[in-house]
Amino acid sequence: MAFTFAALSYIVALIVDAFLIFFAIFHIIAFDELKTDYKNPIDQCNSLNPLVLPEYALHLFFNLLFLVAGEWFSLLLNLPLILYHIQRYRTRPVMSGPGLYDPTSIMNHEVLSQCQREGWVKLAFYLLAFFYYLYGMIVSLISGA
Repeated sequence: MAFTFAALSYIVALIVDAFLIFFAIFHIIAFDELKTDYKNPIDQCNSLNPLVLPEYALHLFFNLLFLVAGEWFSLLLNLPLILYHIQRYRTRPVMSGPGLYDPTSIMNHEVLSQCQREGWVKLAFYLLAFFYYLYGMIVSLISGA
């Protein structure tokens, strides 16, 4: 049993992925509150937009660790979501600050449904990835290679 950089990258990925799961759950709850008119769109977008760039940065961070550790399969599993994040941020609405969600268009039914669907898909991805990272950590600790 050896502690390698690959094992460290999986441990970091597990910890960071737990935060990403929290972010995804927070997004799902926030969009449900918008859908049921529990909160107004301006307050909700002001609470969601500051979380977008940290989510992207955290996801990119542990994938860079996978790149350095040579964990190519783990990196390839995350690559579609990284590319989606880049595309989503490139095509975001014109806004004065960082973020994705515009209070004037978020109440559009199609936009709100798309944001909710995105939250559920990200939650599913992060949950499945969590268990894969747990498996990868155990394998890298046992094999020591």
